[in-house]
Amino acid sequence: MEYDYASQLMNQLLWNSMLIAAPMLLTALVVGLIISIVQVATQLQEMTLSYVPKLVASGAVLVLLGPWMLHRLTQFAIELIATIPDLG
Repeated sequence: MEYDYASQLMNQLLWNSMLIAAPMLLTALVVGLIISIVQVATQLQEMTLSYVPKLVASGAVLVLLGPWMLHRLTQFAIELIATIPDLG
Protein backbone atom coordinates (compact mmCIF):
# COMPACT_ATOMS: atom_id res chain seq x y z
CA MET A 1 0.00 0.00 0.00
CA GLU A 2 1.37 3.35 -0.93
CA TYR A 3 1.62 6.25 1.48
CA ASP A 4 -0.71 8.40 -0.63
CA TYR A 5 -3.44 5.78 -0.63
CA ALA A 6 -3.15 5.22 3.12
CA SER A 7 -3.28 8.96 3.67
CA GLN A 8 -6.38 9.20 1.47
CA LEU A 9 -8.10 6.42 3.44
CA MET A 10 -7.26 8.14 6.71
CA ASN A 11 -8.61 11.42 5.36
CA GLN A 12 -11.89 9.73 4.35
CA LEU A 13 -12.12 8.03 7.75
CA LEU A 14 -11.67 11.27 9.67
CA TRP A 15 -14.06 13.17 7.42
CA ASN A 16 -16.79 10.53 7.78
CA SER A 17 -16.26 10.39 11.54
CA MET A 18 -16.65 14.14 11.77
CA LEU A 19 -19.80 14.15 9.64
CA ILE A 20 -21.39 11.33 11.62
CA ALA A 21 -20.58 12.79 15.04
CA ALA A 22 -21.29 16.45 14.23
CA PRO A 23 -25.11 16.46 14.58
CA MET A 24 -25.02 14.90 18.05
CA LEU A 25 -22.18 17.10 19.26
CA LEU A 26 -23.66 20.30 17.89
CA THR A 27 -27.05 19.51 19.39
CA ALA A 28 -25.54 18.90 22.82
CA LEU A 29 -23.50 22.10 22.48
CA VAL A 30 -26.46 24.29 21.52
CA VAL A 31 -28.80 22.84 24.15
CA GLY A 32 -26.11 23.17 26.82
CA LEU A 33 -25.50 26.77 25.85
CA ILE A 34 -29.21 27.60 25.98
CA ILE A 35 -29.61 25.91 29.36
CA SER A 36 -26.56 27.77 30.68
CA ILE A 37 -27.98 31.10 29.55
CA VAL A 38 -31.31 30.29 31.23
CA GLN A 39 -29.48 29.29 34.42
CA VAL A 40 -27.53 32.53 34.47
CA ALA A 41 -30.66 34.60 33.80
CA THR A 42 -32.69 32.89 36.52
CA GLN A 43 -29.75 32.39 38.92
CA LEU A 44 -30.68 28.73 39.20
CA GLN A 45 -27.34 27.00 39.72
CA GLU A 46 -28.30 23.34 39.54
CA MET A 47 -25.51 21.34 37.87
CA THR A 48 -27.71 18.39 36.86
CA LEU A 49 -30.36 20.53 35.15
CA SER A 50 -28.65 20.45 31.74
CA TYR A 51 -28.38 16.66 31.45
CA VAL A 52 -32.03 15.85 30.79
CA PRO A 53 -32.58 18.39 27.98
CA LYS A 54 -29.27 17.35 26.36
CA LEU A 55 -30.29 13.71 26.56
CA VAL A 56 -33.74 14.37 25.09
CA ALA A 57 -32.35 16.55 22.28
CA SER A 58 -29.62 14.05 21.46
CA GLY A 59 -32.18 11.26 21.37
CA ALA A 60 -34.37 13.27 19.01
CA VAL A 61 -31.42 13.96 16.70
CA LEU A 62 -30.48 10.29 16.78
CA VAL A 63 -34.03 9.29 15.82
CA LEU A 64 -34.18 11.87 13.03
CA LEU A 65 -30.68 11.50 11.61
CA GLY A 66 -29.85 7.95 12.70
CA PRO A 67 -30.73 6.35 9.36
CA TRP A 68 -28.54 8.87 7.51
CA MET A 69 -25.65 8.25 9.92
CA LEU A 70 -25.97 4.51 9.56
CA HIS A 71 -26.17 4.74 5.77
CA ARG A 72 -23.06 6.93 5.65
CA LEU A 73 -21.13 4.54 7.88
CA THR A 74 -22.27 1.47 5.93
CA GLN A 75 -21.36 3.00 2.58
CA PHE A 76 -17.88 3.83 3.86
CA ALA A 77 -17.42 0.29 5.16
CA ILE A 78 -18.63 -1.21 1.86
CA GLU A 79 -16.23 0.98 -0.13
CA LEU A 80 -13.38 0.09 2.20
CA ILE A 81 -14.08 -3.66 2.01
CA ALA A 82 -14.41 -3.47 -1.78
CA THR A 83 -10.88 -2.05 -2.06
CA ILE A 84 -9.26 -4.94 -0.15
CA PRO A 85 -8.51 -7.04 -3.31
CA ASP A 86 -6.78 -4.07 -4.92
CA LEU A 87 -4.39 -3.56 -2.01
CA GLY A 88 -2.14 -6.49 -2.88
